[in-house]
Amino acid sequence: MITAIDSNILIDIFNDDPNFFDPSSTALRKVLSNGAGVACEVVWSEVSTGFPSKDSFIQAITSLGITFSAINETTALLAGDNWRKYRSKGGKRDRITADFLIGAHAANQCDCLLTRDTRFYRTYYKKLKILDPLHP
Repeated sequence: MITAIDSNILIDIFNDDPNFFDPSSTALRKVLSNGAGVACEVVWSEVSTGFPSKDSFIQAITSLGITFSAINETTALLAGDNWRKYRSKGGKRDRITADFLIGAHAANQCDCLLTRDTRFYRTYYKKLKILDPLHP
């Protein structure tokens, strides 16, 4: 099983978040015991900003067992379609295309998504299997 890992999970772990570290790290360990954990370029970029260098980020993320998985053209177009639908229904710019790219990557190129942002992804990626560390 290939599980896409959302930025919020990795940030919880790398920042030792007092509220979310335990459930996020437990969920990630479970995911990795059942298959591969991957992150697309959006997650890679977002999470790497919390590190002093690219080398320290690469060392940290690979020590968790997460690998890089690039978004393909079909996935990018799905994200654009869903963002367009969101905006046409009155969606504000508080949801940026990055969120849609993460969801489309998980929906098209993975088996499921590990995230705490379940409501958003369930709205726009209805067939996507979502794993919520707060409600296992």
